Amino acid sequence: QVQLQASGGGLVQPGGSLKLSCAASGGIFSFSFMAWYRQAPGKQRELVASIRSIGTTNYAEGVKGRFTISRGNAENTVYLQMNALKPDDTAVYYCHATTPAWVVYWGQGTKITVSS
Repeated sequence: QVQLQASGGGLVQPGGSLKLSCAASGGIFSFSFMAWYRQAPGKQRELVASIRSIGTTNYAEGVKGRFTISRGNAENTVYLQMNALKPDDTAVYYCHATTPAWVVYWGQGTKITVSS
């Protein structure tokens, strides 16, 4: 019933910025953990950034200092601000959320292409 809906993907030049958004719908819920994953061509899906309900954040080494994950006031939204984008950031990005009871939800993929 619960769905995660992502938006914000597209084509951007190297050094540019994009902001991804993800919102949950379909029920009353509270997420203890929300995250963004990505999967580049020929590579396995990897965790990019995560944020817990208490506010703790973690980032993949390759995006530290460039990406910022945050949660909206509605508690059912998560954002990923991506700055100084590189061609290696090109991937399909996926929104992820986990409830305190460890029920896992995935959003649809949104494609980010970083190219001149």
